[in-house]
Amino acid sequence: MNVGSFDAVSAVLGIPIVAAAILAILPGYWLSARLNVVAALLTFLAALSFFLERPAVGSYFHIDDLNVVFIVLTTFVAFTTSVFSASYIAHEIEIGRLTPNYLRFYHAMYQILMFAMNLALVSNNIGLMWVAIEIATLTTVLMVGIYRTHEALEAAWKYFILGSVGIALALFGTILVYLAARPVIGEGTDAMVWTVLISRAAAFDPALLNVAFVFLLLGYGTKVGLAPLHAWLPDAHAEGPTPISAVLSGLLLNVALYALLRFKMLLAATPHTVAPGQLMVTMGLVSLIFASFMLYRRRDIKRMFAYSSIEHMGIIVFAFGMGGPLANFAGLLHMVMHSLTKSAIFFAVGHIAQVKGTQKIADIGGLTETNPVLGWGLVLGVIAIAGLPPLGIFMSEFLVVSSTFAREPLLAIPLVFGILLALGALFMHLNTIAFGEPRGPTAKAEASYVPMFAHLTLVFVSGIYMPSALVTWFQNVAKLLG
Repeated sequence: MNVGSFDAVSAVLGIPIVAAAILAILPGYWLSARLNVVAALLTFLAALSFFLERPAVGSYFHIDDLNVVFIVLTTFVAFTTSVFSASYIAHEIEIGRLTPNYLRFYHAMYQILMFAMNLALVSNNIGLMWVAIEIATLTTVLMVGIYRTHEALEAAWKYFILGSVGIALALFGTILVYLAARPVIGEGTDAMVWTVLISRAAAFDPALLNVAFVFLLLGYGTKVGLAPLHAWLPDAHAEGPTPISAVLSGLLLNVALYALLRFKMLLAATPHTVAPGQLMVTMGLVSLIFASFMLYRRRDIKRMFAYSSIEHMGIIVFAFGMGGPLANFAGLLHMVMHSLTKSAIFFAVGHIAQVKGTQKIADIGGLTETNPVLGWGLVLGVIAIAGLPPLGIFMSEFLVVSSTFAREPLLAIPLVFGILLALGALFMHLNTIAFGEPRGPTAKAEASYVPMFAHLTLVFVSGIYMPSALVTWFQNVAKLLG
């Protein structure tokens, strides 16, 4: 491993840890909020350096085209969310929902969460990856309950219980993979190194891997938010700080998905195993259609967009389950577009809830009249997440549907039905929130609009034009996924 590459991996992991230690003792809001932003920016810049040089494969860390997509996306959204968080948390301190002690805890936990997600993404050891995702789970549990209200603590407890069950199932699946590898590779850490596993996968016991993938799909599927394993997700979004909602939907779900894709690749490289894609297609469709119906019943704006996340993770898992160059490309593109769009929506929703003093949809109305920047920002976000042209999600959904029509026309029927069903629900609620008679307080929002419109601009541009280098990169990852 050359020095520059080692420094890049060290920076992506080390900057958040050092920042967390400093932020845990800084009492002032002004300095801590800015340090949080600077640390997130430096981590993002370190991640960008992977485009220039890659580290040699090691026992613990490995960088390839697949995890670079996830690392760069994660660090970028973490940076923009930290910028949004600065103005959002200032308001929470002003109204007394957060105290200086909680502020230190919040910023330190934010950086530990960034460290844990980055560690999961760069890990070459499936055991270390599991540990990193467990750290991320425990960190977000603590952040969801930070307001210490009855509802927030209940949501954190539910997240802890369901997340622990999921991560325990994933651990059992990981152990089964090790047991399948041990007769071929031998005892020790080599039987848990991803690059060694994939190179020797053809000789593994297919029966053990089949059972392992079922546990891994259920375990990491809980973290992805797939129905019926989703119950923690709406509560965690509704009761935690909005920056954490943006991180949950935009980043943490992707990290669990990344782990699932790694194990799917392992099964694909082993002859005589059950095709993992069929299980993923089934769970993806169930999640899509279930969440689309549930969108109609939501009365809380953050819960509504939490179910929208379940819907879109269903589409993404469906696409990766279908497999093949086009479906994998579409799933990858949809994941990136969803992360950017959903986090932008939560940026808008966070400030809307602060202005109106409520998250109830019935008490929010006429936003485009009372708070035009926030209102129209939300309208653009919903247009994007609903999959209307010319924004990026339209392109990714079009590719998913096209590849499904070409290979399994019957599956395209429930897929299109679920997408259209969700579109109707989102626009029904949007009409209430953004238009009509203004309701609730009409104070102006003290908000930073840059993160929201930066994300929406990227989504808009991606729907019209994607650089050839980016397309080639995504095509290479699609081939890597099989």
